[in-house]
Amino acid sequence: MGSARGRWVLATAVLGSAVAFLEATVVNVALPEIGRDLDADLAGLQWTINGYLITLASLILLGGSLGDRYGRRRIFEIGVVWFVAASALCAVAPSIEVLVAARVVQGVGGALLTPGSLAIIEATFHRDDRGRAIGAWSALTGVGAAIGPLVGGYLIDDVSWRAIFLINIPLGAFVVWASRRHIPETRDPTMTGKLDIRGSVLATIGLAGITFALIQGPGHGMGSPMVIGGLLVGFAALAAFLHTERVAEQPMLPLSIFSSRQFTSANLVTFVVYAALGAVFFLLVVFLQVALGYSAIEAGAATLPTTALMLLLSPSAGALAQRIGPRLPLTVGPLVVAAGMFMLSTVGIGDGYVESVLPAIIVFGLGLTLVVAPVTITVLAAADPRQAGVASGVNNAVARTAGLIAVAVLPLIAGLSGDDYENPQAIADGFQIGMQVSAVLAAAGGILAFATIANDVLEQAKEPERKPCQEAIDQVPARHCAVAGTPLATRPRAPAPRPTAAPAGSTPAPRA
Repeated sequence: MGSARGRWVLATAVLGSAVAFLEATVVNVALPEIGRDLDADLAGLQWTINGYLITLASLILLGGSLGDRYGRRRIFEIGVVWFVAASALCAVAPSIEVLVAARVVQGVGGALLTPGSLAIIEATFHRDDRGRAIGAWSALTGVGAAIGPLVGGYLIDDVSWRAIFLINIPLGAFVVWASRRHIPETRDPTMTGKLDIRGSVLATIGLAGITFALIQGPGHGMGSPMVIGGLLVGFAALAAFLHTERVAEQPMLPLSIFSSRQFTSANLVTFVVYAALGAVFFLLVVFLQVALGYSAIEAGAATLPTTALMLLLSPSAGALAQRIGPRLPLTVGPLVVAAGMFMLSTVGIGDGYVESVLPAIIVFGLGLTLVVAPVTITVLAAADPRQAGVASGVNNAVARTAGLIAVAVLPLIAGLSGDDYENPQAIADGFQIGMQVSAVLAAAGGILAFATIANDVLEQAKEPERKPCQEAIDQVPARHCAVAGTPLATRPRAPAPRPTAAPAGSTPAPRA
């Protein structure tokens, strides 16, 4: 963390992930304008979000496996290029159907770049610095996601909703340049055999079938043949997916990874809490614009306190979890998030920002800082270092699937459908119900963490074994050494003794 190379690796990984995370939050702000411009109903707006999440959630495991097999940096860069190209297609979409199709393609790029970002950090940084690095990654990518509504609001109000997709082009170009120049390549040499294409297809069909049924249910009735058929196809495909992963020679989701109780527990907490978060991110900016009359940029600016809190506190939350264990942060964090959501559920038409919205946003942001970095650190520490890409992919897939289900189910629970997104009272009523349901989910996540997360999970994570290839690092640049899970950095020709861990409160020795 103290070296220039380490800072470049972190900055590049953060910016690559931020491109994807920023896009997700920007699109939420643009939903009312997209609906008016493309004459879309609520189902069309749900598909604008979920079309992206379906391919992201179902292929992110494959993206992690591809990184472990062919090189994490290489797959990360391919994902960035793919994402940017799909963003250009979104920008020129003439109809809601074309936009949804482009968003589906965009999700493929997100599935390639997102797990690679975290896996690069896990495989590159020294164990003593990983907690801080992941905390900084969580904070800065969270900032990118939170800045998205503000940037998107400005572009929507002053240019067009289409401009929110075009900003990815220069950002993506810079990420690829920085990655080629500063990130060392790492991979898992044990990854051999055929790719699990069948598993990827089944996972996509399963999530798409269930999502289709849940989104179409309010308009056609949950008992209609279309909805029942979608559910049957979805659940059958997911069952076939689990069977395929059990018997495949090289599954994209090795079920053995769940033999770690802590890995499974951390992902269960992720699913519950991120389902609640997905509801907030989907409904909040729409509620602010439609029910409270905010402009797009005002709705985006309303979430800036969360940005500031994530920037200031997430690195400390990661370090705290590393020092005292993740159980307390992962218990308190979701409960504080739940309190913020419950406060949001009391906001109604005519309420002011400072006295009603702002306090809830601050409480929500404080809780969020105690969740993101600790749960990420726990997931990666509980998995074999050689499976860093798969572990990151599983956790991301769980989070995105939770958001996918929340966006599909929440309007059904809240009684929203058709053109209700243009009705202030309907949106206000649905928002209040949605926040109450989300608060219950978030609180359940905190209780689940208290019951299942162990404080010593980070201490049990073993340092990756040093490989013979490291002996050549003194003679060649680090980027030429591809070792799975091995911290890499350009070192002096005369090997120096490895520094011991710095005492608590002292400045850590510079290392990548």
